[in-house]
Amino acid sequence: MRSVIPAFFFLCVVPTIRAADAPQSVEQLWADFDPRQDPLETEVIREFKEDGGVFRHVRFLVGTFKGKPARMAAIYGFPDHAADATGKVEMTEKRPAVMHIHGGGQRAFLHEVKFLVSRGYAALSVNWGGDGDGQPPFNSPEGAQPTDPNTDWGAVDPSQLNVQGYNSILPGPKQFFEDREHPKNNNWYLLTLGCRRGLTFLEQQPDVDPQRLGVHGYSMGGNLAMYVAGTDRRVKAAVPGVGGAGWRWQPHEFPGGVVQQDHIRGDVELFRKTLSFESYAPLTKCPVLHRSGTNDFHGWMDDVYRTNARITDQSTRFAWSPHLNHRLIPEVEVAMPLWFDQFLRGGPVLPETPRSELILDTAEHVPELRVVPDGKSLPVARCEIYYSCDPDPRARFWRSADVVRDGHLFVGKLPLHSVDQPLFAFANTYHTLPNPISLDRLPGHRGPVREVCLSSLLHTVSETTLHDAKAAVTLAPNAVIDDFDHGLRDWYQLNAGNLAHQQTWTRKLTDPVFRGRSGAKLRLTLKIPKTNRLTFVVVENEWRSYRGPRKTFVCEHEFPGSDVDQSVVLTLGDFLSKDVSLESWDGVDLFGICAHFAERGAATARHPAWIGAAPTLVRFEWE
Repeated sequence: MRSVIPAFFFLCVVPTIRAADAPQSVEQLWADFDPRQDPLETEVIREFKEDGGVFRHVRFLVGTFKGKPARMAAIYGFPDHAADATGKVEMTEKRPAVMHIHGGGQRAFLHEVKFLVSRGYAALSVNWGGDGDGQPPFNSPEGAQPTDPNTDWGAVDPSQLNVQGYNSILPGPKQFFEDREHPKNNNWYLLTLGCRRGLTFLEQQPDVDPQRLGVHGYSMGGNLAMYVAGTDRRVKAAVPGVGGAGWRWQPHEFPGGVVQQDHIRGDVELFRKTLSFESYAPLTKCPVLHRSGTNDFHGWMDDVYRTNARITDQSTRFAWSPHLNHRLIPEVEVAMPLWFDQFLRGGPVLPETPRSELILDTAEHVPELRVVPDGKSLPVARCEIYYSCDPDPRARFWRSADVVRDGHLFVGKLPLHSVDQPLFAFANTYHTLPNPISLDRLPGHRGPVREVCLSSLLHTVSETTLHDAKAAVTLAPNAVIDDFDHGLRDWYQLNAGNLAHQQTWTRKLTDPVFRGRSGAKLRLTLKIPKTNRLTFVVVENEWRSYRGPRKTFVCEHEFPGSDVDQSVVLTLGDFLSKDVSLESWDGVDLFGICAHFAERGAATARHPAWIGAAPTLVRFEWE
């Protein structure tokens, strides 16, 4: 089925603007845009019913640029309503609605819409990443047919086929202006404009309450969630994920060099004032929940806190997945629907950000983090406290503190190996949900989620402050990297449960306490019931381009099946990269134990299926 909702013809006239007249703030940049002014010219490409919802592939008008229309494809859904004997559907109440914004290289996702619909929301997933000419197959919405029209940006192109447009305000043939430097030339401007038109689509749907709109996005979609929340008062709750950190234009100095995420083409100060996330945060007038991984390459943890600190008059929360990069644990993922339930449906209130205090002046001069979670709305199940000495948020290893509970207070001592490096610390508090929540409609999830994770603020202490406080050095280098008495708390797993592809990783070898000395050998003791082959992987200079090129070294070893513990000893020479062996442990940032490993984009031989149960890790140490 395909129908077109008629609309009056219109044309956006691009005014002549001199470079000197370029907007100098976020408010000025968006002052001339009204997302409701022009008709949407909505096309309903297809409608179908399944899994308790009504779903439509649609396309609507974003605007007309340089005389050509730009149209956005999307997936819209809402809960199915029972029809009476005449076939009519009676709407009993308007419902809240959420817009989902996909990440880079992705597309509008039907499963995201279905998940929200299953929880009683109307939902829209916009397909901003279409290829620009309106034709499949590049980044078509999930479930689209080969002949379905796609997003068509017309005379402009803010998609990833125009990558240089994300860090530039210079003119160009696919930019807003071809003859002047201007913030509207940046891809993020047009994408934000398109998403705000998506909000207009949502508020015009007959089953949607326009006063209860939310937005969430992941990665580049997390960026867009921040942009939309900072520019559109219709957003009543926002959940950016692994994106939306500010200060990407700013050089960050780490030991060994300087790193800058975005090298801006054009006037950097103009970019900062009109397009950088920290300039949008003070304008955000809705509650914001930020979900991410502690080691995210895209949304740097420290900068997420810096940016969100500028949201001064609204509720903010943080939920960090320990050790992960661009991934979330279930207890963090589940915070998103709970956030929308609270602010769009008047549902149960999530706990406040746990109160935390970093104390340096202790009796033993060992720093400690004291945490008091909010247990008024949900009971506190546990508290985890993490700390690190690594300034680079992407590569740092988060040590786990031993936590002692005294009533409502949780205390973790943070023993130091040196006072010549800064100290970073935060806590994760886990609260028991009154009823388990299923995330099974989202990829990679099995079974109910019984807890929700909320994080404290990030505490940062400089070397100078540690010296002035006379902090003690009580932590010595340790030959035992892990005895696994605490399970895998210092590790993270990819493809967990898929034994033929399961990977278990740690960043402990980058920590000075656990770093290998010259001539040292690695000994891994494990129990493996059936004969299988494992690949051991070390990654050198992961994210640390200022220290040297990134290199991956691998070593394969076959273990005979046995009911008793067995060990393997690994030397530098055992780890190879294109027949060149690892020369030193000094630059190792990641160590992985993999049933199957292949670098992204590399062709590898097919591994045999895994036989028997997963290996049990017993001890990991230096010889």
